[in-house]
Amino acid sequence: MDRRTFITGVAFGLFAAPETSIAQSAGTVRRIGYLGSSSPTSGFLEPFQQGLRELGWIAGQNIEIEYRFAEGRFERLPALAAELVRLNVDVLVAQPTPSALAAKDATRTIPIVMINAGDPVGLGLVASLARPGGNVTGTAYSVGLETVVKDLELLKETIPGVRSVAVLSNPANPSQPLAIRSLKSAAEQLGVQLLLLEARAPGDFDGAFAEIARERAQALLVVADSLSIFHRAPLANLALKYRLPSMFGVTENVIAGGLISYGPSLSYNSRRGAAFVDKILKGAKPADLPVEQPTKFELVINLKTARALGLAIPQSLVLRADELIQ
Repeated sequence: MDRRTFITGVAFGLFAAPETSIAQSAGTVRRIGYLGSSSPTSGFLEPFQQGLRELGWIAGQNIEIEYRFAEGRFERLPALAAELVRLNVDVLVAQPTPSALAAKDATRTIPIVMINAGDPVGLGLVASLARPGGNVTGTAYSVGLETVVKDLELLKETIPGVRSVAVLSNPANPSQPLAIRSLKSAAEQLGVQLLLLEARAPGDFDGAFAEIARERAQALLVVADSLSIFHRAPLANLALKYRLPSMFGVTENVIAGGLISYGPSLSYNSRRGAAFVDKILKGAKPADLPVEQPTKFELVINLKTARALGLAIPQSLVLRADELIQ
């Protein structure tokens, strides 16, 4: 059975209607297409919607939003992107990397606002950050994927004696092989051996953790991805079950029970994505809008999880944390 999710901005019921208007769109309802790799409950949709509200774009008044969500099944993204293109939307919003790539493959003419895309230049989404040059612009999760290297460095700082780290990635995400290459290079410099594991679906998690146990890896690094965010609770539970200190690139994974995370604020980037939509609906061209690099990074530590693992977090990390979960 096709589980296609189709939600209009009006039906979603998340848009309030403040007393505001936009001269450029008076009497005209603009149509936005939103393509998400995970689900409407991922936590990153509402900040985008809030950003639109603050800029005066009100569903049912001057905009309509057509939503499509792949629910972690990336193979569905091309068909979902094609549906939105056939609706002839004025702008197509795509979050994160797999959605952005599917959107670009689906159209070269409709403006695309990517949100939280990993290494947009390296993946060919844009020609350059300063001059995107095509129909794609927006916010980047990382530039050159240096963030994942910082994750490994912080994990080693958390556990100074760590020598073997399991790395879990999703090969269905085109940005992840690039991240693995960066991690391999960093691991050599840090004197850490990597155990590389893959998971394309939540059903792969148990096998991956069993392999970690067999190989006696001392810690776990999960490369940020829609799959790991969408299924963050099972991942956190498995890490605790196998008594693995875990590093993530997204705050939401630590809120769910992971040990530590470092990376750009996806919620902040999602909200900033609305500013690109606003500019495009007012006449700007994506080619002329520089890609916004991440500026807000968050270090989050779950002290409750640390206690459950019997792990003492170095005071230097505790003092630098943006948030401590008790």
